[in-house]
This record gives sequence, C-alpha cells and structure tokens, in this order.
Amino acid sequence: MVPFSILDLSPVPDGSTVRQSLESSARMAQKAEEFGYKRFWLAEHHGMPGIASAATAVVIGYVGAATKRIRIGSGGIMLPNHSPLVIAEQFGTLEALFPGRVDLGLGRAPGTDMRTAQALRRNLDAGAQSFPNDVVELQQLLGAPIENQAILAVPGMNTNVPIWLLGSSLYSAQLAAMLGLPYAFASHFAPDSLLDALDIYRDRFKPSAVLDKPYAMVGVMGSVADTDEEAQYHFTSAQQQFVNLRRNVRGQFPRPVEDMESFWSPMEKMTVEHTLRYAVVGSQKTAEAKLSEFIRDTQADEVIISMPIHDIEARLKSVELFAGLGNFLRAAA
Repeated sequence: MVPFSILDLSPVPDGSTVRQSLESSARMAQKAEEFGYKRFWLAEHHGMPGIASAATAVVIGYVGAATKRIRIGSGGIMLPNHSPLVIAEQFGTLEALFPGRVDLGLGRAPGTDMRTAQALRRNLDAGAQSFPNDVVELQQLLGAPIENQAILAVPGMNTNVPIWLLGSSLYSAQLAAMLGLPYAFASHFAPDSLLDALDIYRDRFKPSAVLDKPYAMVGVMGSVADTDEEAQYHFTSAQQQFVNLRRNVRGQFPRPVEDMESFWSPMEKMTVEHTLRYAVVGSQKTAEAKLSEFIRDTQADEVIISMPIHDIEARLKSVELFAGLGNFLRAAA
C-alpha cells in the first residue's frame, strides 16, 4: 500500500512564537511516528514570519531527538543557497546522530524572495545553473572518498545519506531520471506539471547504484476533521496564506475564518483554488474519495502531506485521521 509521510513548514501561528512552533513540530513528528507515517520532512524557507524552519538542518536535529524510528529529513534543502560541502557536513552530522533515519531532499528554487536569496548566497544565478553539478558533488562528498580527493566532508563522507530531488516543473524530473534518484513533486502548491513530470521521470529513468527503478513521491495539502465543515474551516488558514503571498503581505500564519468570501477577490479565489486543487480537505469519507482518485491518477509510490492548520490540537487530530484514512485505502486495495 502507498505509504504516507508528512511535510512540515513549522508554521508560526498568529499569536504564537517561534519556540512554540518548533515544539509543535516535534509533537507532530511524535504523533506521525505513533501512527505509522514513513517520514517527517521539513522545508527550507527564509524571510517569512509565518515559517520557523529556515535553519532546516537544526530543526531536523530537534525533531530527530524527539522521535525514535520515523525517517527525518528535508523537503527540501534549497541547494542554490548553500555550498555542497556545508550541506554534506550538516547531513553527515545528522546521520551520525540518527543513523539510518536521515533523508536529504534537494530543491533548485531559493525558497524566498530574490533579495533574501542574494543575502543567502551572493552568486544566486550561478548556484541555480550549477545545480546538477552541485548534486553530483554532494553525492561524492557523502560517499566513499576517491584516491587523493582534496576536499572531505567530515562528518559526511561514507554516510551515503539518501538524496532525493524535489521539483515543481519538468527540470528536476529529467535530472532525477538521469541520475537514478528518487523524485518528489510539489503538487501541493504547483499542480500544473504534475502528470507530465511523472511521465518524464518514469520514461527516462536510468537505474543507479542507489535505485533500480523509479520511485515517485507526490505532495498534497490536507485538513481532515470529524466533519467536512470543520476541515474546511481549518483550511481557510492556508487559503489566506496563499492570498497573502500574492499580495506580498508577510505575517504569521493566519487564524481560520468562517467565511473566505469577504477576504479574497474573485480572481484571488480562482487562482488559489487552482493552486490548491489537489488539497485533501474534509471528513475521512470525503478525504478517502479525494485521495484515492489522486493516487490512482498519479500511481504514486508515496504521498507526502502538508497540514497547514493553525491550531496544533486540530493539526494533531488531522495527523491521526489521515493515518486512519490509510487504513481505509488498504482495506479497499
């Protein structure tokens, strides 16, 4: 059966603090481990008051210390922001602390606005253009050193931390296929190229030392509650956040509202609903129908779920109900 994983941005809810958000991420990871999720990944974003996972490797370490078995990792590290050596050392350290549990998902986007991206890495254009070479360099730094290798990642070398390529377009699908790496598509916020990207990845995949056949993960946003109305109420926080991004309004993660119609314009509504069209929102029965169709259409090997819910108790409830949804899908298989 298709396993479920969780993608967390460590949201900073309106009225909360960064510390409380990080503690909530740890609680969410513990709940995910309790209910059998496969991975708990954190995403790199910068300059966003509503997201606390900017120092992604540090947060992964915090979550790892709070859990025992679940795989932990990045969904993803935005490689153009960093040198491969720094990432190899960070994830080599994580692998030493949590052996056999660490994943390194890599993205090509900056994960922020252009000014902040320039502050992170001065030569941003070169970083994006050199992404394929940086991925290969990172593989070497995490693998066994070759004879007379001048630069060593310590920690890092010989850890062979699994590398994933993440994407929201066709580019990373082609690169993941060429390098024989697992691939994750960001369909939770970029749905348009999903099926084309999966076709390219599967059709062009070349077996490698780490993977003998394609392995594709797909993303959805989700809010599952006891009723459709309650789930939709909690999901209004995510809808507001996407509108705010388009308005260039930076703030903490919004509280849910009873009615979105007074918040967004008709054009904003159309745009956000298109962007979030794969979102799984509703009771378990409603969510089961939506997710079953999504898995059938994508033939995904794994589903990673982002649950942007303001209230941590409602978020933990959604984690539990999604796990029950997995049981529904297994029973129907």
